[in-house]
Amino acid sequence: MRLRSVLLRTILLVTLALAGAHFENALAQEQQPQAAAPAPLAETPSNQAAKEIEKAKTQLASLTDSVKGNADNDDALVGLATKADELSRAVITISVNLRPRFDQIKNRLTEIGDPPKEGQPAEAQIVTDERNALAAERAQINAVTGDAENLSIAVTKLLNEIIEMRRQLFADTLFKRTEISVSVLDDAVGAFVHEVSEFSQALSSWTSFVWKFKRFPLFAAIFLSLASALILVSGSYRLFGSYLLRDEAIENPSYIGRLSIAFWSTLIRTLALSVLLVTSFFFLNSFNVLRPDIAPIIGALFAAIGLVYFVGRFVNAIFAPNEPHWRLVRLSNLGARSIGYCLLAMAVVNALDYLFGTIGEAMGSPLVLTVVRSLIAALIIGMILIVASFGKPMLARNGDPDAPGRHWPRGMAIILRVVGAGLIVSALTGYVGLARFVATQLIITGAVVATMYVGLLSGKAISRQEMFGDTFFARFLTRRFNLGPVAIDQAGLLVGLAIYAVALLVGIPLILLLWGFHVQDLQLIAYRLFTEVRLGGISISLLGICTGILLFAGVYLLTRWLQRWLDGNVMARSHVDLGVRNSVKTGIGYLGVGIAAIIGVSAAGIDLSSFALVASALSVGIGFGLQNIVSNFVSGLILLVERPFKVGDHVVSGTAEGIVKRISVRATEIETFRKQSIIVPNSELINGLVGNWTHRNRIGRSEIPVSVSYDADPQKVMDILLELTAKIPLVMRNPEPHVEFLRFGPYSLDFELRFFLADMGDGMTVRNNLRIEILRRFKAEGIEIPLPQSDLTIHREAPPVLAGAGRDKAPSQENPKDTPVEEDERPVRQLRSRTAEGSLKS
Repeated sequence: MRLRSVLLRTILLVTLALAGAHFENALAQEQQPQAAAPAPLAETPSNQAAKEIEKAKTQLASLTDSVKGNADNDDALVGLATKADELSRAVITISVNLRPRFDQIKNRLTEIGDPPKEGQPAEAQIVTDERNALAAERAQINAVTGDAENLSIAVTKLLNEIIEMRRQLFADTLFKRTEISVSVLDDAVGAFVHEVSEFSQALSSWTSFVWKFKRFPLFAAIFLSLASALILVSGSYRLFGSYLLRDEAIENPSYIGRLSIAFWSTLIRTLALSVLLVTSFFFLNSFNVLRPDIAPIIGALFAAIGLVYFVGRFVNAIFAPNEPHWRLVRLSNLGARSIGYCLLAMAVVNALDYLFGTIGEAMGSPLVLTVVRSLIAALIIGMILIVASFGKPMLARNGDPDAPGRHWPRGMAIILRVVGAGLIVSALTGYVGLARFVATQLIITGAVVATMYVGLLSGKAISRQEMFGDTFFARFLTRRFNLGPVAIDQAGLLVGLAIYAVALLVGIPLILLLWGFHVQDLQLIAYRLFTEVRLGGISISLLGICTGILLFAGVYLLTRWLQRWLDGNVMARSHVDLGVRNSVKTGIGYLGVGIAAIIGVSAAGIDLSSFALVASALSVGIGFGLQNIVSNFVSGLILLVERPFKVGDHVVSGTAEGIVKRISVRATEIETFRKQSIIVPNSELINGLVGNWTHRNRIGRSEIPVSVSYDADPQKVMDILLELTAKIPLVMRNPEPHVEFLRFGPYSLDFELRFFLADMGDGMTVRNNLRIEILRRFKAEGIEIPLPQSDLTIHREAPPVLAGAGRDKAPSQENPKDTPVEEDERPVRQLRSRTAEGSLKS
């Protein structure tokens, strides 16, 4: 116990001593002045951009070393070119992202102003510090931007070097010369025997392995690939069945029918087989059925099958060996078959050459075997071309396809012989690579170009006026959507453009791939085409433009929907005046179009500030030639806001009188009572006198003039008119109707019946009914409505009598003009007549 107490005391004393020491140290530290801890540096956009630029420089150095190490590998150079392009876009993005911050700094420095000059009052220290910090950051941004520009130039230079390397590799491959001798042929025979032996062993071991261990994945891959191809084929036949099969019952098919079947049958069936082959290879490889040494051979086999099938479909579609009435070229039956067989034979030779070359690469065969195989293929194709040039494939002059044909056109025969001889000479002189490339492009590229040409011809034929209406698809559209001839003709134009697009989008990438381009090259070209097209100093993005158009269309459709919803659900239920509804709809429409235009232009990547120059130029034009347009525009806005008249009002403006049908920002449409539409510029309605019968309300006064004879009782007439008016329900009682005794006319007593209507639109009907009732009542009461009458006096003077002889002469019966008449005798006849409606009755 005593030992335990001693230990406890010792531990307590030590603890107190340590605590006291710690307290003294803390107190001393509090009494000493503490130095300010360094504040961490703020991460500014320029600092972050500088780090990204340094990282990009490191990537550029790595890419440069990789390019130098893979100068003879085209596939590796393609991948490096893609990475270099991505790096170039990243560097440009860094520079672009700094632009907003640079503009902010520039604006802020403008607000702060220059430092005070000598003799001026000193500014606050905080302002000086801010100016210095902003100036330093601006200098850093300028330095980073300069580094970015230099780095972008370096990346562009590297891309150009890669392109030049690939071009040189392609040229070296084509123009590489190999010595052709008997010893080379002997070596090739020995290598071929060895290759056949190794390939047999590899194929046998693979098939036995697959059958034992990969049987289910093999069947699954075959089933899935067949299902994919069947789906495509069935869908194609369902949609394009009439364009895939020739109707033998049609003896004289139209040109457009022949073109359509040739193009679509070749394209769709080839695509169906391509889907089958590609999906088969994909599923076999995904299920680990293919070994690394067998996979390229199976891929080459599928490619060879696809090539031969495509050429076969092309030959059948264009030459139609057994159906001359469907043939697209003027060839005899024998000529069509012979040319078709020649093309198919060349396709088979090229396909076998490619397949055997792939087998040789997989089996590790020597280069001499590949050279000899290509030599044999080039010689066979060259001889086929030369033999074909001596044929007589052209259609006879009488047009009979069974008759013996005529020779090739002289130019065509010479071209075939020159190309065939060139292939043979190139192969025998050692330029086997060039001969093989030319032979391959003759078959594949020729077939692709011919198919594209047929597709373009089909689109052109369908686009012609009144040509699309005879097709099956046009008849389907007519039945399904009840379209008229004009709409069908416009649809034909769209279908023709779609066929153009299909032919070009399928054919051009295939040709580029055949001529040495890689898939990465096509992706890069497509990316640049849709994201960055430079015209001088202007960068245009097709993808951005398409996005802007879609956004504009979307906002515009939304605006139209909002207009209809407000008009039909909100304002109609609230019984808002028709003119107010029209003004609201028009205002929302113009606002929506403006917003849609701004959104579309911004999404297209067009800087709105670039329109400042255009606006300044337009301001000059507005001051001269566009002042009337602007005046009408402003007047239209005033009419929509102030609403001196609205849609549905009865207005009188100059010589135009009628009902307002539409008010736009440029002009107002007025429909007369004869259903004639008059377009009045808004400035004339603002600056001129406009009478509005229904401005504040539709109440209006209507008048009916009535005339009676002098024999009628005026008071009775007035009572009858008021009595008849009181029976009309549409006539207002307050103000009440009244009759004015206007005047004592020349032949009648003139009255005027005046009454008010709640709606001026009913005036014509009310006045017509009242006139009928007034006429009927006056006849019943014996009140006469007088006709206009006047007195007409006709004076005719006798001709003067000649003095002298002949006064006593008897009047001549033959010449009544000789009848003597006394000078003071003036026969006068008075005629009292009545006139009615402008006619004279005597």
